[in-house]
Amino acid sequence: MLKLFLLNIKMLFRQRQTLFWTLLFPIMFTVIFGFFFGGEESSVGTISIINNSDTELATTIESTLRNSGVFKIDDVQNLDEAKKMIETNDIVSVVFIPEGFGTPLPDACKEIDVYLDPGNLTSNQVITAFLENMLTGANFKVNNTEPIFSINKISSTSNEITYFEFVLVGLIGMALMNSSVQGIAITMSKYREDQILKKLVTTPVKPWKFVFSEVFSRLVVNIIQISIILSIGVYGFGANIVGSLWLTILFALISAFLFQLLGFVVASFSKTADAAQGMAMTITIPMMFLAGVFFPTDQLPKWLNSIVEWLPLAPLLRMLRAVMLEAKSPFLDPMNIVIVLVWIVIASLISIYRFRLSDE
Repeated sequence: MLKLFLLNIKMLFRQRQTLFWTLLFPIMFTVIFGFFFGGEESSVGTISIINNSDTELATTIESTLRNSGVFKIDDVQNLDEAKKMIETNDIVSVVFIPEGFGTPLPDACKEIDVYLDPGNLTSNQVITAFLENMLTGANFKVNNTEPIFSINKISSTSNEITYFEFVLVGLIGMALMNSSVQGIAITMSKYREDQILKKLVTTPVKPWKFVFSEVFSRLVVNIIQISIILSIGVYGFGANIVGSLWLTILFALISAFLFQLLGFVVASFSKTADAAQGMAMTITIPMMFLAGVFFPTDQLPKWLNSIVEWLPLAPLLRMLRAVMLEAKSPFLDPMNIVIVLVWIVIASLISIYRFRLSDE
């Protein structure tokens, strides 16, 4: 079996094009999200601040916006030029503070003009909420009143989790899912087309040894995937992984094992490599966008979320995030373990019943 395992490893690494895209696809996503959301500073976009008032309030608003770290600042001072930059997507907003704003005179200007890009809803919400909170505090101060009620923000974890760290875990799950489901399904279907599986039956090699060597050799590639993604995320873009690295790798490999079983299920029903690719994409693409790779599943409609939480990728991502980002036990929510085990059992039974090395 060891010889067969080493042979499979050699065959995998000889398929340079397949290996290249298997590794490049998740790396590309990691780098893209790293540039947008990684690093110590993370902004929601670039804004321009045009301050024509010399009052204390106007100066405070400008300095707070500049020093918040929420926005990048473009120092263009011409309003017409700044509005054109919104149209060309060079900036997302212009904060225009008119002359006299903040002076305690009845006829003084009391409004700040905020020019927004209607196509950038996230940035619009952040900057308007930011300014509204500042002006609410200024109103309390001017009226000599103090707010009676307030909120005390208490996080369920002592770690501040950034969006990039959230997505980084999702990218690991996505990479393992795509390479395992599509890799196994397409490879096995190709072997069947080329009569390799049928020829294997005539050799002394036991079918279960062939299957296990195929699985374990791909787990080696999965470990390389995990290592590269984590290295880029941590050392390239400052992601903070507080949990156990060994537990992370363990649950990532459990994920890979489950998805390889799903790959064998697809290979069991597909007659050609093209059919296997189509079936595999039908499974992986919905999970990529619905199971929590890029955004929390609780943002989905309630009826859809109740379905998505049972998909195999969703509980695996929940456990990986608990381990990696919060240093929590993956067993805090036993239902995640149950869902994964049920999927492993179902995929194993279907594979055992349906998958054959020959068509006979």
